[in-house]
This record gives sequence, structure tokens and C-alpha cells, in this order.
Amino acid sequence: MDIRLNDVLHMKKAHPCGDKRWKVLRTGADFRLKCLGCGHEVMLPRLKAEKNIRSVERQNDISTATSGS
Repeated sequence: MDIRLNDVLHMKKAHPCGDKRWKVLRTGADFRLKCLGCGHEVMLPRLKAEKNIRSVERQNDISTATSGS
């Protein structure tokens, strides 16, 4: 799975704060993720994180989609 810095991951399960969106701060064997609801940061092994990802939102996808009109 191609995960890059600053991607926003939509996870299957919600964080206790209620948000399912996480921003990628670090990639490699482990991911460092920041909850976009409360700002909590966690380190997860790549395999565990990839199992829980529902969708990936990229900054490039957002900027090209809005600048097309």
C-alpha cells in the first residue's frame, strides 16, 4: 500500500475522541499518526495500520479536484 507523508487515513475503528481520520507524520516500518480530532499522536507497526485503513485521502487529490473548475 502506498502511504505518503501528510496523507489523511480514514480508519475502520474510531479513536476514543470519535474521529476516524489520522494524518501521517512518519512512514517506514512504523507509522506515526496524529488524530485529527484531538491531536493525539501514536506509533503503529505498518502491518497493523494497513489492516485498519478504509481509505486514503491525498493533498494532491484535493488540490487538483478543486482547481479544475
